[in-house]
Amino acid sequence: MNVPSQFIFTICQHGAEDALKAELAKTWPDWRLSYSRPGFVTWKLPETGKLAPDFDIRSVFTRTHGFSLGKVTGDLANELAERVWPLVEGLPVDHIHVWQRDEAVPGVKGFEPGRTVLGDEAAALIRDAQPAPVGERRLPINRTARSGEAVLDCVLVEPNEWWVGWHRASTLPTRWPGGVPLIETESETISRAYLKLAEALRWSQLPMAKGDLCAELGSAPGGAAQLLLDRGMYVIGVDPAEMDEQILENPNFAHLRARASEVKRSEFARVRWLLADANVAPDHTLDSVEAIVAHDDTHVRGLLLTLKLPEWDLASHIPAYIDRVRSWGYKYVRARQLAFNRQEVCLCALKNRSMRRFKPKGPIRRKRRET
Repeated sequence: MNVPSQFIFTICQHGAEDALKAELAKTWPDWRLSYSRPGFVTWKLPETGKLAPDFDIRSVFTRTHGFSLGKVTGDLANELAERVWPLVEGLPVDHIHVWQRDEAVPGVKGFEPGRTVLGDEAAALIRDAQPAPVGERRLPINRTARSGEAVLDCVLVEPNEWWVGWHRASTLPTRWPGGVPLIETESETISRAYLKLAEALRWSQLPMAKGDLCAELGSAPGGAAQLLLDRGMYVIGVDPAEMDEQILENPNFAHLRARASEVKRSEFARVRWLLADANVAPDHTLDSVEAIVAHDDTHVRGLLLTLKLPEWDLASHIPAYIDRVRSWGYKYVRARQLAFNRQEVCLCALKNRSMRRFKPKGPIRRKRRET
């Protein structure tokens, strides 16, 4: 099919706009910046530009993206919903995804990205306003799309300003509403690290399985360890700080109360998966990880590393970080700013891309506790 628009919308974390703009200026130099608000940036394509409906944007800081069809404005939500459909005329629609752009950085004053009551209400109004023949079937709203399905996007940029878009789901994040996975929480969790790891596992698809031995550098207070233990894995937590009592009481957890540089390499001999989330500069994290995986006695299959970006300028170094990890023998390396990340990115690495994929079995249900 033809490209449905000469404009592209991109969704990013609140505050990551400059990093996104600098990244896409290198990847897509012919694109021109069109409209920008915190967490929402649009681009104008060159007149000769042709993109497939499911094109890969190849971006670390883009949470999700699609073709921008324009905006609707007004004071009444039902009238806005009716004005959405003329912009989508002629395009197939299998799902309706509606979300609010991030109002703050994740974790600040209790804010977390994802589905909201307002987004769901707007999505229901849009569905109710469907014209025939589209309206002959009831479209799902704010659910995970299947690969290849067509999605009507609506971003609530302001209460009276909705931006309408369209994309065909391809990568896993483009199947999620707003690029945010649904992580339902019911019981208490130790920290936000639980959310970050839950998303990282879904996005990376690393084949971590029950009974595997994992090690985490920067483990305290234990949010990520909690998730791994819940999934039946054995965990070594490396951190000089104190761990939460419920983690220490778990027989499948061992706490090495030290910095990574102080731990004997023999402690990592049976580790299959290495995670790191320490509050240090990226090069320091990579130095610590390299000292472990480069040792002759270790055989780490995959990595999940959180690289802090104390300065946004470090975003330009991400390709170099990826190349460095590849030099350790990891053939499959990717980076992404997760929806639940803060000023940081997640880097995943796998020795062999042909390894089986991890397939989660539905929503993760945990209640957060702020730390």
